[in-house]
Amino acid sequence: MPPAAPSPDADTSAIASDLMGLLHENAPAEAFAARLAAIEALPDGLAQKSGMVELARMAMGLHHRLEQHEERERGMLAVIESAQDLAGRLDLPELLKAIVLRARRLLRAHVCWLTVYDDQAGEFKVVVADGAISEPIGRMTARRDRGVAGVVMTTRLPFSTPHYLQDTRFEHDPFLDDIFRAEGVTAMVGAPLIRDDQVIGLLFVADRYHRGHTALNVSILSTLATHAAVAITNARAFADAQSALQKTDQARAELERHAHDVQGAVEAHERLTSLLARGATLGELCQSIAELLQGSVLVLDEIQHVIARADAADRASAAAADYVPHGKHSAAIARALRESRRAGRSVVAYEDGGELCRAIAVIGGAGVLGSVLLFRAEDVSGTSIRTFERSSSVIGIVLLSQERMEASRHRDVAELLRSLISPRQGEPALARERAERHGLDVARPMSLVLLDTGPSGQGLVANRARAALALPGVVLDEVDGVLAAVGAAAQAAPLRDTLAEFARRELGSGYLGVQSRPIQSAAEMPTVYASLRRALAVVARLGLRGRVVAQDEMALYSVLFETQDQAGLQRFLQARIGPLIAHDAQRGSALAATLLAYFDNRQNATLTASALGIHVNTVRQRLGSVAGLIGHWEDAARALETHVALRLWDAGV
Repeated sequence: MPPAAPSPDADTSAIASDLMGLLHENAPAEAFAARLAAIEALPDGLAQKSGMVELARMAMGLHHRLEQHEERERGMLAVIESAQDLAGRLDLPELLKAIVLRARRLLRAHVCWLTVYDDQAGEFKVVVADGAISEPIGRMTARRDRGVAGVVMTTRLPFSTPHYLQDTRFEHDPFLDDIFRAEGVTAMVGAPLIRDDQVIGLLFVADRYHRGHTALNVSILSTLATHAAVAITNARAFADAQSALQKTDQARAELERHAHDVQGAVEAHERLTSLLARGATLGELCQSIAELLQGSVLVLDEIQHVIARADAADRASAAAADYVPHGKHSAAIARALRESRRAGRSVVAYEDGGELCRAIAVIGGAGVLGSVLLFRAEDVSGTSIRTFERSSSVIGIVLLSQERMEASRHRDVAELLRSLISPRQGEPALARERAERHGLDVARPMSLVLLDTGPSGQGLVANRARAALALPGVVLDEVDGVLAAVGAAAQAAPLRDTLAEFARRELGSGYLGVQSRPIQSAAEMPTVYASLRRALAVVARLGLRGRVVAQDEMALYSVLFETQDQAGLQRFLQARIGPLIAHDAQRGSALAATLLAYFDNRQNATLTASALGIHVNTVRQRLGSVAGLIGHWEDAARALETHVALRLWDAGV
């Protein structure tokens, strides 16, 4: 209710009592202003009017000073609370939010926000806002050369404006002006967050009416801004300390892992060296490597055939089990081994089906001895890779040792074979002693097998055959461009079948082979060897590839080829099938080929027609023409001679 106007009869003491009551009640400034206005309205002739006016003005001044004291107390309390937060809080977002709330409440502002400078973007970004109505306030960005931010950034001092949108002391940002216009912001004051003489952020308060801030308000805002700068600095320092501590922990853990890996590598090296020193086999070394690296290991020879394999317990690899020399990954493995030879390190060959294959070439002496493949679900670590690469060196030593031992043994075998097949056999006792070292008894009947492996390289084929065959008492090596094997006559059939199976597996159907009849003594060996070499040529002419032919099966052809010279064979061919050959040459017919096909198809006209792709009546007509040219050939003797002649003609004799 409006204050009661003092009566003209009231004295100075009554007015003083009334003003003291207002002070005691902490009445608002408007109540004191109303008292002063009522006193000034009294008649000018009143004797005590001037004293009453002075009392009212003194009361108003005292009320104003009390308000200033309260404002200072609130400011000090806010500063103290902010300092306490700095000492007691570690959560930077919550701490900055508390500072913004205090600043807005203390300055009785409508809006308050805090920005942090982004060095990479070159602009200030709002991190905390309070009191805003529109959402864009919380997403504002301000360039360092525009608006109040530009002024504070330049001067490093607080800056206030009673009407931001109309202030021309700085360059405006149209985007910010639109946001402030939508928010209704009029007055604004900003204080810098300074760290190491650098402005790292800004603290703003704003009102939706024209307002000027006192120096005390600006000072309190600056103090809160300083607290915010300290909070951000402490938070960053804490984050840096935490990061450094984390990096230290990581470095320590990495050092421990490295020390563990080094210790493991030392133990692995000692283990492999110990195995090598006590003469462990290649299989034992391979198993030890597989256990050390927890995977599957294959050792390959120089043509990528497996010579040793091993799996760690419960770590068997399907890819290692399915490996074949010319499988779908052979090209990738070959590339990896070429890179390994060039770099001297292991190389990842491929990944497939959740398994990884790492390969390394094994070098020894003057060339490549082979390679090692490691199969795992995932790749090994750096130190384990070194262990794998060291293991290849150990395997290289074993392979080189084996190669030298095999080379010595092969030289002995080669000398034995050459001494047996040479017309000048030398000392029989020496040959018998050499043969006994390899389990061959030359005093008993023997069997000789020759294989012509074609252009595959007899040396490599001989090495593969020695590694693949497990027949005791058999000596085998490359001799004069063919693969020669000598064993007991009692084991002739297993020897033939084993060599044939090996040749089919390694060479397909392109090989030629002959096996001798039982050789009763070593003295017969040179003659039988020469006969089998001639038989190989006969087999080649007859096209009998992909099998090992017994010497007895070649008896007829051998007689023809070995007892007749070329002129005699031509006379034989002319006498048996000469008219057919001449008729075909003159007429362009195929009587000789038809008759040969007829013999090869068990003298069945239907099968012959199918084989030649002609009608069966055509076959019968051609056979009739044959009879007219060379007479009756159907009887057994004539048919055999005619068939042999046709086979020799077809072989190009």
